[in-house]
Amino acid sequence: MEKARQQFEDLAKKIDELGLSPETLSSLPSYQKLCTIIPSTHHHHHPVQRPRWHKLLACTLMFGIVIVIAALIPFIFMIMYEIKLLPDRPWIQGLHKELTYVWLEDVMQLDIEDEECIVNNLEEIQDMFRPPVNCSVCANVTQVDRVEKLSSDDFVKYYAYSGHPVVITDATVNWTANSHFTFNFFKSIYDKESPVLDGEDENCQFFPYKTKFENLGEVFQMSASRSMLTDGSDPWYIGWSNCDSTAANILRQYYQRPYFLPTNSESSKTDWIFMGSPGYGAPLHIDDVEFASWQAQIKGTKKWLLEPPPECYLQCQSLEVTVYPGEIIVLDTNKWFHATLILGEELSVVIGSEYD
Repeated sequence: MEKARQQFEDLAKKIDELGLSPETLSSLPSYQKLCTIIPSTHHHHHPVQRPRWHKLLACTLMFGIVIVIAALIPFIFMIMYEIKLLPDRPWIQGLHKELTYVWLEDVMQLDIEDEECIVNNLEEIQDMFRPPVNCSVCANVTQVDRVEKLSSDDFVKYYAYSGHPVVITDATVNWTANSHFTFNFFKSIYDKESPVLDGEDENCQFFPYKTKFENLGEVFQMSASRSMLTDGSDPWYIGWSNCDSTAANILRQYYQRPYFLPTNSESSKTDWIFMGSPGYGAPLHIDDVEFASWQAQIKGTKKWLLEPPPECYLQCQSLEVTVYPGEIIVLDTNKWFHATLILGEELSVVIGSEYD
């Protein structure tokens, strides 16, 4: 290439020395042949100018990508926190909470305190968008243990926070709930103005399951024959959270804090009550509550089906256990999908609470 450039420079000098004009030069056959191979130096090649909208489109796409990544950060952080990829430290817990509030209030423009759900019973949607479970909670669990005289230390060591479900068979020995908790008893402890009955208070949840009841007030209006499971009456199964402090004080006259809970563990102030007919129960679902919970089988017999979350199917197995009157099952309902079925012929009555 360098040699060719030098030859052209020598040729240009020779042309200058001979004093050839451009007209004379262009009439030479050799020059005309050369022009057919190399474009004339008088015709400048201008690069193609791309339309300005190309740059605008590129900038818009880049901006959109940045926005999407920024919007996903809270979700990525929350998922990493939930599956324990981040250390459980106070400042991380605080950041997790703040990011959640920023996303819901500033991005989604929702008032967390006042916003009402458009549709009730969003369990299917919650199941789809829940954070993935760390499969270590169920990987080595092959059965639901049945134990008695469980010390607080052993409860903490083996069950309290491990995700391993357990049934404590002697948990309600000193309780008197078995002889008091009936349909009519629950109906009697609520004043007509109690927020539990209409279910409009966000802290008073009501679960109709397969029934057509709109609230607990309607449940207590059912006929005596249906409430007492008379032959031929329609079966039913419902649940509710007790947000009435007066009723809570009455309830706790008949049951105590489970003896196996450690002294530094606190039960929730909210009691959960489930009651209904044999052959009915809760469909398979997973909860969205703050902590693991205990549930005491006061009357009746209930079979539990426990399923690991889909992401753990290859590492964990399904479990079944039957809970009899006087027994307590401890389960992290945020980690295990669960369904229940009332067995036998007696009304099932269950009371429970969360613990930290």
